Amino acid sequence: MEGLDFVQLRTLAAVVSEGSFEAAARLLHVTPSAVSQRVKALEEAVGQVLVRRARPCVATEAGAPLLRLAGQLVLLEREALADARGPLTGAGTRTRLAVVVNADSLATWFPAALARLPEGLELSLDIRQEDQDHTAELLRDGVVTAAVTAQREAVQGCRVRRLGAMRYRALAAPAMAATHFAEGMTPAALAAAPAVVFDRKDRLQHRFIRTLTGQTLDPPVHYVPSVPAFSETIRHGLGWGLVPEQIAEDDLASGACVDITPGRQVDVPLYWQHWRLESAALNALTAAVRAVAADTLR
Repeated sequence: MEGLDFVQLRTLAAVVSEGSFEAAARLLHVTPSAVSQRVKALEEAVGQVLVRRARPCVATEAGAPLLRLAGQLVLLEREALADARGPLTGAGTRTRLAVVVNADSLATWFPAALARLPEGLELSLDIRQEDQDHTAELLRDGVVTAAVTAQREAVQGCRVRRLGAMRYRALAAPAMAATHFAEGMTPAALAAAPAVVFDRKDRLQHRFIRTLTGQTLDPPVHYVPSVPAFSETIRHGLGWGLVPEQIAEDDLASGACVDITPGRQVDVPLYWQHWRLESAALNALTAAVRAVAADTLR
């Protein structure tokens, strides 16, 4: 097989990042037919189906390494062009980085890392949100360049660095705690008391119950996929839940919530995984993320 065609790789990346052939065509300023022909030609060259034609389009297992390669080539191309054109003619040539971060980090410490990026860095960020136990999947599939993840094992082609641990406190409104946990965090109480859970991928509360009781329980659950609404649901007494300590401290100080397991916190280790690539933009983002995490996480 001859070398891979860069235009075809770029088109593959556009289809997956934009979610459809039509949206990729708009991004690349070509017709949907041209996009389809390029992807088909790349699939014929490789001998594998690379894109699952769905809504949205996603890379197949065979397409994932090519998608990762395409992203790396595009990143390096943009930085090389900016360097070659110089500070005057290179202005406006922005490097785009796709990053996936868990919701609690986005709501607490991660924005401060973005604010610490060097001035003058021509960078456009595409921030995705995903549960920390699943962020590495997007990195593995080549959809993102870097991830805040709970996975300590390096994804193929990536570097991994420990950031620290995000600490959670088990909170409930005072009335809710008095009603359900008057006798303590017993298995019977935890099986009956409603828990607030971020979404169906979030297993933090269930793991905490198993740690406390040694049992796998199935309590009533409220799914609340918003960090502010998650905490507000707990404040209103609809259920108990594990809240990042940066948010929990204010609720405890105001008396809006109580700690239902004093002295028992949950520490979730977080890692920064990114492509093994020498990129000025990626290096700058990595340095900012690590610096803020060192100041913020346990």
